[in-house]
Amino acid sequence: MLQYEIVIVGGGYGDNYVAHDVPHGSLKREWYHSPTLGFDRRVTVYTPAGYEQSKKKYPVLYLLHGSGGDEEAWMTLGRTSQILDNLIAQGKAKPMLVVMTNGNAWQTAAVGEAAGGMVQPSMRGNANVRPAASFEQSFGDVIKFVESNYRVIKKKEARAVAGLSMGGGHTISASNLYPNTFDYICPLSMGAKRTEELDAQLQGIKKAGYKLYWLACGNTDFLFENANELDAALTANGLEHTYFVSEGGHVWANWRLYLNTFAPLLFK
Repeated sequence: MLQYEIVIVGGGYGDNYVAHDVPHGSLKREWYHSPTLGFDRRVTVYTPAGYEQSKKKYPVLYLLHGSGGDEEAWMTLGRTSQILDNLIAQGKAKPMLVVMTNGNAWQTAAVGEAAGGMVQPSMRGNANVRPAASFEQSFGDVIKFVESNYRVIKKKEARAVAGLSMGGGHTISASNLYPNTFDYICPLSMGAKRTEELDAQLQGIKKAGYKLYWLACGNTDFLFENANELDAALTANGLEHTYFVSEGGHVWANWRLYLNTFAPLLFK
């Protein structure tokens, strides 16, 4: 179960989690059709300051939530807008779009934002809804929507995928399934056991080429050993990567820290 707390301490990274007098990006909630899943779904999109006035094209970070979350989680608890606004204004991060999906394949949108009542999201899904595919298998539908409706760079070098917990699993699976899609791969608070299948998938990523594989986990996280196993598998398969180990566990304090840390490394 994710801990949904939000306590911001000033100083250091915490200063980037609050709004400052800097140019602000915009947020839009969009509906798109997922032919893979067979129904319309909602996505939250952050566009950087100046996007509306510009004609330039931007890179995209696809940012995925954990179990119990939805397309609102990274905005409300992860402080995505504040972090990106501040990092971009400081010149530390490239201006980018951030696309926050709903990773529950059976769910059309956040609780209270779609038909079906106030049903809480769950990894086990909804017994009344049987999606035709997994979230990872439907990822191409999100990318197609974004690249058809926003001014973005439609190249591997301009796409990043990152996610926490369940979203970290989606990050690993999506990058393994589609090695020619993302140049920046950042699973957070998640890992994977080394198997022959995983080795083959990692070799696929290595062959396709990538610019950053950034793994992070807290040293008291209940998934720390899983992250250690993925770190070992990446090393054994010869994939250059960063393993960022923080203090603490499976909490938003760490996930905000991770976003603040890896965002400046993207699209460089």
